Amino acid sequence: MLLLPDKPMASIADLKDIPAPPPVSYAPQTAGWWVVAGLITLGLLVYAFFRWRRWRRNRFRREAQAALDAIERAANEAATRKEALAALPALVKRTVLAWAPRQQVAPLSGDAWLRYLDGTYPQGGFVQGPGRQLDALAYGNGDIGKDELAALMALLHRWIDDHVAA
Repeated sequence: MLLLPDKPMASIADLKDIPAPPPVSYAPQTAGWWVVAGLITLGLLVYAFFRWRRWRRNRFRREAQAALDAIERAANEAATRKEALAALPALVKRTVLAWAPRQQVAPLSGDAWLRYLDGTYPQGGFVQGPGRQLDALAYGNGDIGKDELAALMALLHRWIDDHVAA
């Protein structure tokens, strides 16, 4: 036979709730965290300002890409091909004039113009490459095939995105 102690058995009714910890504020408790938050906010504002300024500076690139896309569509149509091809050299010249001094760039033509364009684009492609077609297209006496046009358009798309001041 089992002997039971004199103590009564514990029951669920005798359990007590565990006290909840006091509420903790999520606000920083020290001034250092406010300084860190201020510095992060200032850094984000400076970053946003420089990104906005870069976006504004590159507006001419976005406009040139849109114009080049329109010219490319027009060049694929038989009725507007000749006008579209004649518009290519003017677009390139306008794009350069958006950032280069007019006195330096406006008088350039022929090989000097193509060498200048090669100087603005590290990969080249204007003196020797599809860009050499621009000189003939500028005076309306150039008609190029589909493959040459595709190569020229690819070069101009890359050039608009990546050219640098000479």
